Amino acid sequence: MEILVVGSVALDTVTTPFGEAREVLGGSATYFASSASFFAPVSVVAVVGEDFPMEALEFLRRREVDLTGLERRPGRTFRWRGEYGFALNEAKTLETQLNVFAEFHPRLPERYREREVVFLANIDPDLQREVLTQVLSPRLVAADTMNFWIQGKPEALRQTLKQVQILIINDAEARMLAQEPNLVRAAKTILGWGPRSLVIKRGEYGALSFSDGGWFAAPALPLENVYDPTGAGDAFAGGFLGFLASTRNFDEANLRRGVIMGSVMASFAVEAFSLHRLQHLTYPEIEARYRQFKQLAHFASAQGKAAVESAFVTGAGEGNRTLTVSLGTRYRSWSVGR
Repeated sequence: MEILVVGSVALDTVTTPFGEAREVLGGSATYFASSASFFAPVSVVAVVGEDFPMEALEFLRRREVDLTGLERRPGRTFRWRGEYGFALNEAKTLETQLNVFAEFHPRLPERYREREVVFLANIDPDLQREVLTQVLSPRLVAADTMNFWIQGKPEALRQTLKQVQILIINDAEARMLAQEPNLVRAAKTILGWGPRSLVIKRGEYGALSFSDGGWFAAPALPLENVYDPTGAGDAFAGGFLGFLASTRNFDEANLRRGVIMGSVMASFAVEAFSLHRLQHLTYPEIEARYRQFKQLAHFASAQGKAAVESAFVTGAGEGNRTLTVSLGTRYRSWSVGR
C-alpha cells in the first residue's frame, strides 16, 4: 500500500546539551517520509522556498520517495529554531518563521488521489480536511496535531477528528485536547470524538495506544547516545504507518506491532542531529533493534514458564506466533516472530 504524507519540509536550527546544528534539514513530512520509506512507497505534499537546498532531499529520491507534490515557491523556506535542556522531552521554541508555509494550501497531484494510507502531519486542521476532500477512498487516515491548533482552532480540529481513524499525539497534547489530566480518561474522551485508535507518544517513557480492542503500553529503549529529539514523533509515525501499510493489516494485534516499529524508528532518529541517523540507517539495524524491543517486553512467570510474550508478536488471542511480511523487491521482508 502506498502512503501519502502532507506536512512541512523545513530548515531547523537546534541546540541541545550535546551540540548545535544550524540550518539543517527538518520538517514533519521529511522525518515521516524518511522513516516510512523503509517499509512502503511514500508520496510527499509540502512547500519550500527558492532558498531551499534541493540536494538535501537526494537521499529520499534514492529511497524512491515521490517528491512530485513538493512545491517550490518564491520566498524563504519555513524555519524553526529551538533548544532542549537535559529534559529532552520538552523543546523550547526560540523562533518560528513560517515564510512560504504561511500560504500553503495542499494540492494533490492526480495520481496521489488514489493513495490508500494518508498521514496528515501537524498542519492547520482546516488544511487537513482540504486534503481529505482530494483523496478518493483511503483505507486508513491518521493525523497529528499540536497545542497551537488545540488552543487556536478547537472546533476545526474536532471536525477533522471525525474523519480520522488514528490520532497520533504526545501526552501533553492529549491532556490539553481532552482537558483531562488522566491519560486513560483523556483517551476515552478523544476516542468518543471519532478516531478508532489513539496513539500517545511519551518520549523517553515509551508510547501508549488506546482503542476499543484494549490498551497497549510500549517501552522506550534505553539509549547510550541521544543528541536531538527533533522529529522523533514524526519518525515514530512513519515507522508505525509504514509497517501497517506494508502488512496491509489494521487489526488490533498488528496495530501493537506497528507501535513497536514506530518506537524502533524514533529511537534511531534521536541518535544524531537532523536526519543524519535515518539517512544512514540499514535494514539489519532495524531488524536488530526490533528484537531488542521484543526482549524488553518479554518476561517469564514465577513458575519459570514463558508466561508472556509481547503483544506485538502474539497479539490478543492470536495463535500464530510468527508474522512474515513480504514487501516485494524494493522493500525488506519482515519476520517478527520469535
